Amino acid sequence: MSIQLYHCKGSRSVRPLWTLKEMNLGFELIVMDFPPRYTFPGYKEINPLGTVPCLVDKNAETQQTLTESAAMCQYLVDCYGGESLALDSRHPEYGDYLNWLHRSDATLTFPQTLVLRYTILEPEEKRIPQVAEDYKKWFLARMRCVETALQGKQYLCAERFTIADIAVAYAIHLALSLDINEVLTPNVERYWEHISARPSYKAATAV
Repeated sequence: MSIQLYHCKGSRSVRPLWTLKEMNLGFELIVMDFPPRYTFPGYKEINPLGTVPCLVDKNAETQQTLTESAAMCQYLVDCYGGESLALDSRHPEYGDYLNWLHRSDATLTFPQTLVLRYTILEPEEKRIPQVAEDYKKWFLARMRCVETALQGKQYLCAERFTIADIAVAYAIHLALSLDINEVLTPNVERYWEHISARPSYKAATAV
């Protein structure tokens, strides 16, 4: 396949995998154990950062390698006819769309990675409960903007499902996997119930 996605179950690679499933694009999925820089021989030659995910597009005139999950979603809809999942730059809510897409990782997922590290990934003797608790509170404070934005709305922008929803919904998925159940404030819970019912989400989180 010309598009390859290097994926670990439950990681941020869910975002581009969900997008690929929504778009019904052909691709090769390479499923790895976490952390792949130690478990998947040669991975750092493919992605020198050693992070997950990595998307390689061999269709392009010059091979493209992407390492940021939200950027992968944007790349796929921009390059492969995903107009139904995107907003055109002339759309009045284009700024909101881009802001949600990038806020999803820089603002929402980032603090959760500290919770993940200091509650699960580090050996028990190196875990720091106070750091995990502080960043959990940070994440929940940042999620207030999602709760507010969803008042009276089914989707984040343009009254339809876009990759902005995929990107932000993954932050909710990750929170629930970390038992941060307080993320489900009233509007977020309503949103999550219908977003997580999409067959493409179920398919992306099953592998």
